[in-house]
Amino acid sequence: MRTILLAAALALPVAPAEVLAQSGGLDVIVLNAGTGAGLPRAQVTLPGLGYGGITDVEGHFHMPNLRSGPVAVEVRLLGYGIAQREATIVDDSVVVLEVPLTRTVISVAGLVAVGSRSRPRTVTESMVPIDAIPPSELLGQGDTDIDDLLRTTIPSYNVNPQAVGDAARIIRPANLRGLAPDHTLVLVNGKRRHRAAVITWSGNGVADGAQGPDLSSIPAIALRQVEVLRDGASAQYGSDAIAGVMNFHLKDARSGGALEVRGGGFGEGGGEGYTISGNTGLPLGATGFANLSAEYGRSNSSSRSVQRADAALLVSRGNTHVRDPAQVWGAPEIEDDLKLWGNFGYFLGSATKAYAHANLASQRVTGGFFYRNPNTRSGVFSLDGGETLLIGDLLDAQDGILDGSAGCPVVRVTDGLPDPAALQQVLSDPNCFTFQELFPGGFTPQFGGDVRDASLVAGVEGQVGRLHWDVSGNYGENEVDFFIFNTVNASLGRATPTEFDPGLYRQVDIDLHVDAAYTVSDMLDLAAGVEWRDEHFTIGIGQDESWTLGRLAPQGFSAGSNGFPGFSPIAAGDWRRTNTAFYADAELRDYRNDRWTLGGALRFENFEDFGSTLNGKLAGRYALTGGLALRGSLSTGFRAPTPGQQNAFNVSTLFDRNLGDLVNSGTIPSTSRVAALRGGLPLDAEKSRNFAAGAVLERGDFLLTADYFRVALFDRIALTQRFNLTPDEQTRLVEEGIVSARNLQEFRFFTNDFSTRTQGLDVVATYAPASLAGGTALSLAFNHTQTRVTTFDPDKLDDTRIRQLEEGLPGTRWILTGKHALGRVSLLGRLSYYAGWFDARDDLSYPGAHLVDLEASWSIGESLTFTAGGQNALNRYPEENPGATFSGNRYGPGSPFGSNGGFYYLRLAYRWD
Repeated sequence: MRTILLAAALALPVAPAEVLAQSGGLDVIVLNAGTGAGLPRAQVTLPGLGYGGITDVEGHFHMPNLRSGPVAVEVRLLGYGIAQREATIVDDSVVVLEVPLTRTVISVAGLVAVGSRSRPRTVTESMVPIDAIPPSELLGQGDTDIDDLLRTTIPSYNVNPQAVGDAARIIRPANLRGLAPDHTLVLVNGKRRHRAAVITWSGNGVADGAQGPDLSSIPAIALRQVEVLRDGASAQYGSDAIAGVMNFHLKDARSGGALEVRGGGFGEGGGEGYTISGNTGLPLGATGFANLSAEYGRSNSSSRSVQRADAALLVSRGNTHVRDPAQVWGAPEIEDDLKLWGNFGYFLGSATKAYAHANLASQRVTGGFFYRNPNTRSGVFSLDGGETLLIGDLLDAQDGILDGSAGCPVVRVTDGLPDPAALQQVLSDPNCFTFQELFPGGFTPQFGGDVRDASLVAGVEGQVGRLHWDVSGNYGENEVDFFIFNTVNASLGRATPTEFDPGLYRQVDIDLHVDAAYTVSDMLDLAAGVEWRDEHFTIGIGQDESWTLGRLAPQGFSAGSNGFPGFSPIAAGDWRRTNTAFYADAELRDYRNDRWTLGGALRFENFEDFGSTLNGKLAGRYALTGGLALRGSLSTGFRAPTPGQQNAFNVSTLFDRNLGDLVNSGTIPSTSRVAALRGGLPLDAEKSRNFAAGAVLERGDFLLTADYFRVALFDRIALTQRFNLTPDEQTRLVEEGIVSARNLQEFRFFTNDFSTRTQGLDVVATYAPASLAGGTALSLAFNHTQTRVTTFDPDKLDDTRIRQLEEGLPGTRWILTGKHALGRVSLLGRLSYYAGWFDARDDLSYPGAHLVDLEASWSIGESLTFTAGGQNALNRYPEENPGATFSGNRYGPGSPFGSNGGFYYLRLAYRWD
């Protein structure tokens, strides 16, 4: 059995033996400053001794056997300001210290709220593995895209630049623990984040068909902390939480702020860009806050391509219209990347608080598709693989009778050169047509989308005695309005536009929540709630020319905008689904010695289209001696298919290595009549069984966590292999509204017909010795993940699909980071390792690589910091593709760290209190 390494940092150690050997005592009583009532579940710590605990239901916490003398005391509680006091311990006496807390903004730095509805705790106190990532870990990098920032920080998190692809370049798929993007639930301030509109039709294999959230709309400067729960949590949070949960906490300060300017680019050209971001906190009433963040940027495209062999042949035969390179592999162009966020809180009384957060984000992403060869591209330039050119008879197009009325000649192609005499005859005859008139060097479609993301979350929470209640509502919308240019609808002939609006995808989620948590006693916490969710997926119709069948279609000219056909009136539509959930949580703990904790959760969820599901979870933690603790969990989970996965249609143009040419591949609904002929059925929910076991070791300045995990997925939802399309099946699809089916060679659909087992080990170690000058800190994060397809239908999954699922992501990753601060200078070094991966596009397995990141910062005065750095500073590239001239990609497009080489940047930051 293979394993994975993983972990978190930050700790609340058990009281050291030398502390317990002393003879004084301290009673801390934490009170609500407004009412005088005791506050349960407050975090009490003695920072100088590394000792602390949690107040009981009356607000008391007792610490016996302390050494006589002064001690610093710190008290934290969600929703109250941090209090710092000093007490003097006296031998053989118990000192009583009352600490009133004032209602203020939430501040939980170093504590985590995800994974339990009981009291917040440090990550090492948790029963399951959680990473608590402070903003310094995110802002201290050259990237600003939160996906890339998390990949650099968490080894079990994978996301790669999409060198060539369809909508996956617009919203990139990300994977946690080797599972699909929609196996991870995303929260913002503890509330469910809406999905993105994009379905990943062509990603890295593991992500194919997934519809996850769009994290790139969240600016790092808006974040106070990111929590990554690496454990199945469907019983607690609902659908999608199979791989884990990511919770993004927004800043909530009521004063201060920051302004940052960053610029950089790839060392060997391309990717030049800049980002301007800012954050400020404003008071809202006496204790409320309005925390606002904004970010704007752009970046240029890049090219890491070689000239394709077929394009080079054209140039050698005298074709001067071919671009070099004919097809670009590299980063897309991103324009007008705007992100606006606001986080708000206002206290309606001493125990009631209104809260809200909202965002508006937009960007324009443009990238290239595959090159269309002017001699061979099927349905545009030829019908027989390039032996002859496709010539349109415009007289036949007018009368609808295919009898060769115009007498157009046959134009044969020899060694990349069309017969010049016959071609000239076609070009001179107004009744004959070839697309070499418009594109003598072929063309490469440029595809992209205008992305708009918006959300609003609002609620009211309060405390009545031991009962905490919370009522909230969410609205989230993500829209991608596609565009494609430098292409044609070949069936329209000379009348074709070269720019098209193919239509749009839109996802709208609405959530309503009622939650309650009740402290029964010092030992027992209970929680329960009800949730209602409405998911709405829309396919917006494209302009007529993007999908219509022109007069040349009967002669073999392809219909629809070539590369990404538009959505026809029948393919477009609206689909929605509602579901209702009820959950209950319980947590039992050793309140006297804080040595053990047990938790359980049960969740019932009903979906209007495919029924109900019941899931549960058990988790526990036990502290041994010497700073060692064991933890583990056992749970069941589920993921419901999205309305988009159930109903969407898509056409992608893919390069077939066996044919040496492009093929049009369609993804059709599993309920289509054509899918039914290959075993297609209505989609059902995925089911999972999760098991995790780990250990935490704390010894002074050293922290080590190691957690094994195993996720067995049944009835897993993914795309099938590609099936060849028969003429009869083409006709049936056209009748269903997929007019571009006449030009499809292949199709696939979603299926539940296979199961997988994913297991691994996560290990994290941190060492920050106080004895070393300069604030030195070292950390190592290690992950190993293995996925195996355990059962499958060989008629639906072929060997390539299985290799993608099992080998499409690096099996092992680790990150070694060192930081050192000395005076006004701070230094950072990071060594990352990515193991090898399988790339289905090249049908090759690529070896792993080591990358080095370097950064140096200089503080200018109290507020200004200048930073220079390099990501992949040694300019490491993946191994070159031995068949690069086949389709022009010098490097494997599935590289987990990209193929652009080193990125070098400068950053100037100004902060104020």
